[in-house]
This record gives sequence, structure tokens and C-alpha cells, in this order.
Amino acid sequence: MKLNDPLETEFEFEGHTYSLNLAFNRVLDVFDCIRDDVLSDIEKAIVCVEIITGESVVEFPLVVDLWIYIKENFIDLADDEPEQLDLHGNPMPKAQKSDDLVRLVDFEKDAEYIYASFLQAYGISLLQEQDRLSWIEFGALLNALPDNTIMQRIIEIRSWKPKKGESPEYRQDMRKLKAKYSLEEYREEEDYGG
Repeated sequence: MKLNDPLETEFEFEGHTYSLNLAFNRVLDVFDCIRDDVLSDIEKAIVCVEIITGESVVEFPLVVDLWIYIKENFIDLADDEPEQLDLHGNPMPKAQKSDDLVRLVDFEKDAEYIYASFLQAYGISLLQEQDRLSWIEFGALLNALPDNTIMQRIIEIRSWKPKKGESPEYRQDMRKLKAKYSLEEYREEEDYGG
């Protein structure tokens, strides 16, 4: 995110200019589409492109390439870090992302906590901001939620690991809270249709 760059509302891909609507609720609709078990990968690409651009593109492989371009350039915000170079101009090794890392936020399960946290911290009703608050703004605000919000507390609970010096009662309470707010149980229910 750069504060001196305007929010993008269109982009060019293979000689065609596409509109770009990156309202946070549209991106969340894309995530819902991606999780859909009924649609094929090509159908998902078609739907995702239509959600973001408003255009129905069905030509294969154009729609797949277009979807990958949109996802990598406008939706995946985590990899925005510029490449770090050493004193000789050589790329520095990047920290490895562990496959064992537990995802700490689930936009579907945590929707009410995110909503309440935005309202508490910023006075923003996400329901009223649909189609207005951009994905990049949403991400920045979510990442900067104050510690006293319910979503930050849940993230703290999910990432908690026992430390030396903690009382047995505190550890027991934290284990109960960690189980209560676990995303693993939620994913298992989704997998079994429960």
C-alpha cells in the first residue's frame, strides 16, 4: 500500500482494459466462490473475474490467465514486500513461510468479530461500507486493529503458546479459550458438512 498512489479502478490485460471493483465485500465473495465444492476450477475463474471486473469472460485459457493476474496483482496483499538486496545488489534470502503456521483469521467464521472490532475501533459499520471500502483499506484496518478489540484478542488466543512462569490456572484457561476459538474444529465441520 502506498499512500500517494490512487486506488486502481481499471487495468489492462492482453490489450483489453478491464474495470476493477476491489470492494472488500466483493473480494470476500471471491473467497466464497473459491471454497465452493460444486464449481470446477474454470467455472470458479469465470465467476471470480465477473465479480471483480463486472465482465463475463469465458474464453479458455484467457479467463484463467486473467484470474491469476487479478489474484496475484490485486487480491494477494501479503507479498507486497519489495525484494531485499545485500550491499552487492544480490537478493537476500526470504524468511521461509512454514506450512505449519496456523491461519489466525477466517473471514467466514470471524465475520461477527471483525464487524464488531471495526465498529468498536473505527466506528465503521462494514455492512454500510459494502462496495465502498476497498480491499486494501480493509486489510490495512484489519491489520491495525487495537489490542482491546475482540478480533485482536481472538488472534492473541489462537497464537498463544505456553510460556515459562505462567500459572497452571492461566494455562488451563488459555487452552479452553484456544479450543473455543480454534479454526481447526471449524474446518473439520466444513469438511464433513457439519
